[in-house]
Amino acid sequence: MRVGVMSGPERGDAVHKAARMVDDARWAEEAGFDTVWVPQVPTDFDALTAVALMGQATSRIELGTAVVPVHAQHPVALARQALSAQAAAGGRLALGVGASHHWIVRDMLGIPYDKPAAYTRAYLEVLGEAVSGARSVDVENELFQVHNPLTIAPIARLPVLMAALGPVMLRIAGERTDGTVLWMADERTVAEHVVPTIAKAADQAGRPAPRVVAGIPVCLCAPHEVDAARERANRILGEAEISPNYQRLLDRGDARDVGDLCAAGDESAITARFRSFADAGVTDLSIRLLPVGDGRDELIASKLRTREAVAAIAATFR
Repeated sequence: MRVGVMSGPERGDAVHKAARMVDDARWAEEAGFDTVWVPQVPTDFDALTAVALMGQATSRIELGTAVVPVHAQHPVALARQALSAQAAAGGRLALGVGASHHWIVRDMLGIPYDKPAAYTRAYLEVLGEAVSGARSVDVENELFQVHNPLTIAPIARLPVLMAALGPVMLRIAGERTDGTVLWMADERTVAEHVVPTIAKAADQAGRPAPRVVAGIPVCLCAPHEVDAARERANRILGEAEISPNYQRLLDRGDARDVGDLCAAGDESAITARFRSFADAGVTDLSIRLLPVGDGRDELIASKLRTREAVAAIAATFR
């Protein structure tokens, strides 16, 4: 199982956000992680711009988006941006895309969200052609009629992954992409729902076995702090409370909220949780560092302890 770490914009002004994400990527590469995953926060820093900046400051580590909403821009425009970022990163981009959620697409962007699966399928047909190296993107389907010359080409094969939670989206991901990027999926959900569905679709489409990227919060802490870590995860990462997509995914497993997904405790407890995800069929683990403590200094110290411990644990999975 490959182990990667998330780096998002979160707090701070744009100049400091960019510098911090670049520093995160440098550290992750030096620490031996496989991937830096950059969430696309709907109100904040552009993930592909971050990838381009990170790519200039690193030389080995894969840089992935987790994930860019497909409704936000035309597939040719996204392909052009992704291919540019891929070139800046020396061919190390993994492009994660997704249909997002109604509260982003409909409520924030003002775009219809009536048939996200049909839209995503049609979108991926155009995007796949556009990142393939074709000199002209010529696709006509039920939603797009595209005849667009494209002179920028991938400098290496550009993997595309898709956020997929339900069975229809997982089948689309298996048929048309290199894998899926998950959030709010516990081990039972991965083993009994995600892996069988996407792997079957990929096999039937004649595609290689898909990557399954699972995102989880991680907190190194004493046993008596585990409940506090889970409570903090629920407080700052509780998207399930407003997203029916995540609620339906949680219904398929044992976790009831993001706190239940948190790998919290000492090194042995975190290692055991990582192992359980690997045994469920996860090919890539994406870690969201979750500090605990009172006040800024304690939170920073907790984050540093967690990331150093996780780097050592990740090495055991290589």
